[in-house]
Amino acid sequence: MNAHTVDMSTTTLTNADEKITYDAIVVGAGVIGPCVAAGLARKGKKVLIVEREWAQPDRIVGELMQPGGVRALRSLGMVQSINGIGAIPVTGYSVFYDGKEVDITYPYKADCARVEKVKDLVKDGNDKVLDDETIHTADYEDDERERGVAFVHGRFLNNLRNIARHEPNVTALQGDVIQILKNEKNEVIGAKVDIDGRGKVNFHAHLTFVCDGIFSHFRSELSPEHVPSIGSSFVGMSLFDADVPAKNHGHVILGSDHMPILVYQISATETRILCAYNSGKLPKDLKAWMTKDVQPYIPKSLRPSFDAALAQGKFKPMANKYLPARANDVTGLCVIGDALNMRHPLTGGGMTVGIQDVVLLMDKIGDLDFADRETVLDELLDYHFERKPFDSVINVLSIALYSLFAADTKNLKELQRGCFKYFQRGGDCVNVPVSFLAGLKPSPFQLTRVFFAVAFYTIYLKFEERGFLGLPMALLEGIMILITAIRVFTPFLYRELLG
Repeated sequence: MNAHTVDMSTTTLTNADEKITYDAIVVGAGVIGPCVAAGLARKGKKVLIVEREWAQPDRIVGELMQPGGVRALRSLGMVQSINGIGAIPVTGYSVFYDGKEVDITYPYKADCARVEKVKDLVKDGNDKVLDDETIHTADYEDDERERGVAFVHGRFLNNLRNIARHEPNVTALQGDVIQILKNEKNEVIGAKVDIDGRGKVNFHAHLTFVCDGIFSHFRSELSPEHVPSIGSSFVGMSLFDADVPAKNHGHVILGSDHMPILVYQISATETRILCAYNSGKLPKDLKAWMTKDVQPYIPKSLRPSFDAALAQGKFKPMANKYLPARANDVTGLCVIGDALNMRHPLTGGGMTVGIQDVVLLMDKIGDLDFADRETVLDELLDYHFERKPFDSVINVLSIALYSLFAADTKNLKELQRGCFKYFQRGGDCVNVPVSFLAGLKPSPFQLTRVFFAVAFYTIYLKFEERGFLGLPMALLEGIMILITAIRVFTPFLYRELLG
């Protein structure tokens, strides 16, 4: 099959049969929808997947996948989706702080748990990454370490959709889902779809999956209060033929007097830059803001490509949202992916969380008879709690790191500096934190220990700087730093684990 194309014929995408009851309807064909559809189909379920627009999208989200996400794709037998799209292997991060640099590489595979493949989903070698022209020639030799991958989002999504649509048990439909259907008991029984040429058609299923992403229209079916909050924004640009400081690395550019800047290569010629703005409401003149508050802090090697992109002024803004998950407690309904749970995109953990949730979901309900709706509901309630150790680590880390990296108070700036100096120590001071970032260490307890190790190391630095005569001031500063760390970290950990 061609990695870049999907059969887009009107006949193929509008001929779904409304007279049958499907095992599952999947609303949305973003990253998560095709994973759910393909997984269920391989489990023998008859699946209808509905998407408003099957053409390749142009988005600046979902372009860097952490190693945990690649492993989850392998568990689902869908890792071949990163083949043939010019993907760039990612072996770690380079963190810049006020002119200094720390390289952080992903862990060794030998130090990580083996990939568990979901029964019935992995077949015919579909758990393997092929050496396509980009991965084969990339500056990457160390196969002993875990690695992530960066790509043009639309190409990757086309591959996922292609995989799902080639499953015999999957019917793909192009249309606009306008309503989640319910019976007199308020149980979900399907979806109403507005189809070009057919009008509004009711489709029925034992279980309806809502996978309609960041801007979900139907997450409120769980609860009207299930609404994301917006605390910051990113402004993205495409840099072409950029000379990135560290090949096959993501770049995090920090400073005591500017917001964080992310840079990562997504194809042989294109590099993504994301510039943080600490508000959901962006300035009216983005070019002036970028010139004043971003351009001076761009590494020298990136300046030619950055300056060219800035002159063109093709900005892609996006709001950064946070949404803790809720239990799927509505009979006949399962909300998953960004429709259910969002975190700050700083750490690139969204796809990793979503795809790992699909892995767990297939293990929990893939072999059940969906007509037994009470049993399915019980398993979905268990699923809500079983997903927490993995997802809470990535979600809380994203919020905590953004708070430190976008430091806007004296104590947060101290924690930011302390965090960088902690990384400079090397050893476990980078190996353990990067395991959380990579989605390879699902331990909220260890994350808590490491975060407060950073806080106490920051306090130690204050005592060292103040000296003996400055002990009273260092003690006061240390208390304030600790209080700040508690305020940054614990409310989100509480929400994620106990919500």
